[in-house]
Amino acid sequence: MSFGFKAGVCVAALVGATMALSATAQAYTVYVTNEKANTVSVIDTATMAVTGTWKVGRRPRGVTTSKDGKELFVCASDDDRIDVLDTATGKVVRSLRSGPDPEQFILGPGGNPLYVANEDDSQVTVIDIEKNKVLAEVPVGVEPEGMGLSPDGKILVNTSETTNMAHFIDTTTFQVIDNVLVDARPRFAEFTSDGKFLWVSAEVGGTISIIDVAARRVINKIAFKIAGVNEEAIQPVGIRITKDGTKAFVALGPANRIAVIDAKTYNVEKYLPVGQRVWQLAFTPDQKFLFSTNGSSNDVSVVDVEANKVIKSIPVGLLPWGVAVSPN
Repeated sequence: MSFGFKAGVCVAALVGATMALSATAQAYTVYVTNEKANTVSVIDTATMAVTGTWKVGRRPRGVTTSKDGKELFVCASDDDRIDVLDTATGKVVRSLRSGPDPEQFILGPGGNPLYVANEDDSQVTVIDIEKNKVLAEVPVGVEPEGMGLSPDGKILVNTSETTNMAHFIDTTTFQVIDNVLVDARPRFAEFTSDGKFLWVSAEVGGTISIIDVAARRVINKIAFKIAGVNEEAIQPVGIRITKDGTKAFVALGPANRIAVIDAKTYNVEKYLPVGQRVWQLAFTPDQKFLFSTNGSSNDVSVVDVEANKVIKSIPVGLLPWGVAVSPN
């Protein structure tokens, strides 16, 4: 009898601690661009539900927040502009001169400038977001898309889908200083938090290239095999790497999986089933959760990062593409 009493006390204490942790957990806002709906879905991580839908320009794809979280930047690709929204109201308050067909972009570590991939014009446009002024136009390969920035902000990398290269750009001179050949149709570039390595996904090649940043050469490649899934359906796109550099997540497109990778050994540890045609990924700032956009099933999957488990699917708009999370 005494054993049962103690067990009951322990369970009650555990439940109480869990409730207290849940009550004090940081809540964030997730923003999802819906490419065919011309909207942004707003998700509250406290409830894991959509709390609002905001109208933006045509064919929204890339999305990111300002460093203080007060503004949201959205690539309105078919309108050749970047819409800037007030996150308090959900209203478009201004637009930036993006260059033609902006697809993806990345903010400088200080919150300015904004580096934009112009898919139809084979260039990267550098924008001063405060002055709405184009600082530079950098010629790159054909169909530029992926945009990665070193932690110190000194090296920008753009991937060109048709040229199959990662272009290294000096952010002081705005000059291409090197080109690294990768596998077919590179879609995304992600630096490790120490800036030593760059991961580049190849959608058609079906691989991740690991590039030594100092040497600017590919030192390893990661391939994927999923039982019951055709090799042609395994198409890596979005990549996210944990801050401690131990784990990486890769969206595998129409394979409808996220690969969980040991970022030190490059071994694939697990495949997480998600929605259909998973595109892009974003962590919450505390890296407790990872959100994926699933273009064909019009939903977002939520991954518990520590447990390596999908815990929820959230319906959003038509053809969700990009995803960003508030910084605070």
